[in-house]
This record gives sequence, C-alpha cells and structure tokens, in this order.
Amino acid sequence: MIRAPLGDSRYWSKWVEYGDKRIIKALETARTPAGDPDYAPQYVYTIAQDHWHQMLSRYSAGCPIADLSRYFSGLLDAWEEAEHLGASVWTSEQQFTRHSWRVNYDHYIVCFWLVGLGLVLDITDDQWKRLLVLIGNEGEDVLLDRVIASRSPDRKVGSTLLYPKPYARSLAAIDAPADAQASLLGAFVKHWYTELRTGAKSGSDPQAVSYRHPYWYTYGDENFEGGAYFGRWCVEAVAAVKAFGIDDSQCLGLEHYPGDLLRPDGPSTHPARQDIAPPAPVVAEMKVGFWGRLLGRR
Repeated sequence: MIRAPLGDSRYWSKWVEYGDKRIIKALETARTPAGDPDYAPQYVYTIAQDHWHQMLSRYSAGCPIADLSRYFSGLLDAWEEAEHLGASVWTSEQQFTRHSWRVNYDHYIVCFWLVGLGLVLDITDDQWKRLLVLIGNEGEDVLLDRVIASRSPDRKVGSTLLYPKPYARSLAAIDAPADAQASLLGAFVKHWYTELRTGAKSGSDPQAVSYRHPYWYTYGDENFEGGAYFGRWCVEAVAAVKAFGIDDSQCLGLEHYPGDLLRPDGPSTHPARQDIAPPAPVVAEMKVGFWGRLLGRR
C-alpha cells in the first residue's frame, strides 16, 4: 500500500524506478573525468543525498521496510568520497558552514534523519561508526546527541538545544514522566511540519545562509509531477521512540509519522490507500573500495 498521503500508484512506480536509475547514472558519470574538479565533491555528495531520498521515496511508495537498509552502503561510500574530495577543494569556512549543526539547519535535519534511519533499520556496527564519523558535531546538541548516545553510550552530549522550534516538543516528550510521553510526542509530530518551516530562526546561532525553509520543504507543492516529492516524514519522532522506548500510540495515523519503520512486519500504521506493487530495488550495494577504484586510488 502507498504510505504517503500524496501521489498515486503511477507516480510512485514511475519515480521510485527513476530514483534507482538516477543513482546508477550518477555513478557512471562519476567515472568520467570531471569538467570542473572543484565541483566534484558536491556532485558526489549529491549521490549520497539521492540515496537517502530514495529510502524515503521507497517508504512512501509502500515498499518493504527491509529493502531500505540496502541504500546505506552506497550512501556512506558516496559521502565519504565527497569528504575526501572536498578536503582539497573546500575552504576552512566552507568546511565549517557545510558541517556545523549550529549554522546549517538543513544539515542538522539530515543528520537527524540518518541517525533515525540507522537506528530503526538496525544498520551494522561498522556502518553506524562510519555514519557518526561523517556526522561529527559531538557534544553540540542535547537532543540529537542523546539519541545517538542510545546506541553509542560514550557519545558526549551537548547542553544546548540548537533548534527549539520544532525540537523543544520532542525533548519535552523524552524528559516527561512515562504517562505523559505519548501525548507530548503526538504534539511534536502534529506541529513538526509547520514549525519546521521557520525553525532556523529559533536557532542558537546565526545561520550561514538565509533559510526560508528546509531545502525539501515545498517538494510536494513545487515540481510534484517532476518527481521531486519523496514524502514529508518526521523520522526524528521514530528515532526518539526507538532510542527511548516512548509510547507512540498517539502518533499512529498522523500524516507525517512514519510508524511502519518501527513495525517492519506490519500491519501498516497508515490509512489504507490504493494498493501498489512496490518496485524492486535495482541499486546494488557498492563493494568496499569502490570509490578508490573509481577514481584510480589505491
């Protein structure tokens, strides 16, 4: 069944298949000499981005939860290679603005998504360690650090909540007595999408760029027929449920709550929609050393 509230079977069949082919084509393009070497790090990072978009698209389309974790390998390989290439291209200022949670709202959200997906999909210990190296920012945020520490107890936890809107609601649910957690988590999910729009303005530090909203926020409103929409899922909420064992009963069925991530064997937590035969994944996991061979490194 289709999990996302938008898009029919035609939409999801077409664009999920396209997403897999896009990744394959991008990898083939990466094998050719770059026209502008300075752009290579960003191009390869976009391949990593395509992987997490595809995980969310496949969730939206109703694909089996077990299919999603296979995208982690390629995601990590591409992100690591982007960092390797960027080391000699990005200035120290660019490195900071690309990676700092404090000044890059988009990056904070993406890191939260990937931590949440890593937790609920039970990625391997090796993949988890690689992800944390890429995420960095240890000790920067009281909420995301605590979620990470649920699997990595030695993680240093920050003392500041970097983005009170919308994340103060999530932190309140985590810190509340057990009998109050369900309703508070439900309130977080209900307000998540609306408050996320202007969340950068609540940040602890000025942002490196001017944010109207997160980069993907209007994808369901703009270029929908072009396949931009991959869903609007509050992965941050399922991350909290997985990390702290919070009762999510008051989140089930809410528009933005991806409850099936926590229930891979069903039944679905989403309202019934038109059935769809989910496309089979065509992106093969890249072998160790793929990027080294791709770019002629040993």
